[in-house]
Amino acid sequence: MVSVILIENVAVATVDDADTYYGDGHVVVGDDGRIVAVGPGHAGRHQGTLRRIDGTGCLITPGLVNTHHHLYQWATRGLALDETLFGWLTTLYPIWGRLDAEIVGAAAGAGLGWLALSGCTTSMDHHYVFPRDGGDVLEAEIEAARRLGVRFHPTRGSMDLSRKDGGLPPDNVVERTDEALAATEKAIDRWHDPSPDAMLQIAVAPCSPFSVTERLMSEAATLARRKGVRLHTHLAETDDEEDFCRERFGCTPVQYAERLGWLGDDVWLAHGVHLDDDAIAKLGATGTGVAHCPSSNARLGAGAARVRDMLDRGVPVGLGVDGSASQEAAHLGEELRQALYTARLRGGPGALKAREALRLGTMGGARCLGRQDDLGSVERGKLADLVMWRLDGLGHEGIDDKLAALVFGPPAPVELSLVGGRPVVERGELVHADSETLTREARRAHRRLMKAAR
Repeated sequence: MVSVILIENVAVATVDDADTYYGDGHVVVGDDGRIVAVGPGHAGRHQGTLRRIDGTGCLITPGLVNTHHHLYQWATRGLALDETLFGWLTTLYPIWGRLDAEIVGAAAGAGLGWLALSGCTTSMDHHYVFPRDGGDVLEAEIEAARRLGVRFHPTRGSMDLSRKDGGLPPDNVVERTDEALAATEKAIDRWHDPSPDAMLQIAVAPCSPFSVTERLMSEAATLARRKGVRLHTHLAETDDEEDFCRERFGCTPVQYAERLGWLGDDVWLAHGVHLDDDAIAKLGATGTGVAHCPSSNARLGAGAARVRDMLDRGVPVGLGVDGSASQEAAHLGEELRQALYTARLRGGPGALKAREALRLGTMGGARCLGRQDDLGSVERGKLADLVMWRLDGLGHEGIDDKLAALVFGPPAPVELSLVGGRPVVERGELVHADSETLTREARRAHRRLMKAAR
């Protein structure tokens, strides 16, 4: 049961169409888990069991939406530290081939718990490694999300193009095409909830052009549209991928995606680093989204995505931390600043503003996941997925604009995080799980995986 929650004496960045900001405002959450009121000053009288919260020194924003991740990678952090993407993958594929449901569940618990503590209320996950004797790894991460109380959009990924057939992954981590498609449909039928307040939605996500056959890409798109779910894949992440597509398919990654029916407002792509003007125009014209992962792109030396150009051409852009093995910090709140800095390195100090960085992490992500009608902004009638950031400590003192303090300052502590009006984080602690327990489980999973991979 959700009580009516009244938060007052708080700054509010609504991320509505007008970017309304209240320096001293209020938010009221109804017992149905949706926002009843938001505005300046104090709230009026409200019916119901009331929990009153004093937000002095804090800023409320929409909950952050993570649009690209690989939760299983929490078990393989700190490896291949100086490799490009292809070198990094070939180092880690043999280790990932030893994954099982217990390891994935522990890694997902750690990753999702850390995301929640960094201001994330909704996360996707792109899981594409399914060892034959590894158990139900998708169910394991779904149970981890339920345990923590976060909104979850796992994707049923797949790989069917192994090294012997011209792809990058080794034989032991790929599936047969028909098996992958059947397992994907089964996952949708079992788990997907299409309702507006869904806590769990499934998307279809063949891994990448260099690990998936044309047939799987094409038939996965047909399957997703028949089932009414979204599509996701890696695209245009590195120069190596560009070279691979030109050699194997005779075209750029975006031209390849277009050829196979992979552009549209039901698609969002991970990274989008290497896009020319024509590719950006196509993404904008079709409403195809991009999960921008600035820290991961920097860690792997992949490049800096043209976010300003994408926004100007109408491309939906969200933020992603990417897998914890290519972005060990995995802190979604920090990606607001990383996105702003990356844009300014390309285009100067006017290339991205603080409010635009916040929009990437909230409404931009909601658009990528197809949840913009119910998530992504603090507006009456929307789901109460909210984060209240504490910004009155030493690290933020002297920055009078609280939105600037959040984006430009050090990572802000999460005072309160709500998902559908239910607390997930309070005073910097997880509500439904113990951080020390998650740490022990992740440590045990890491050690067992590394021992098995020797």
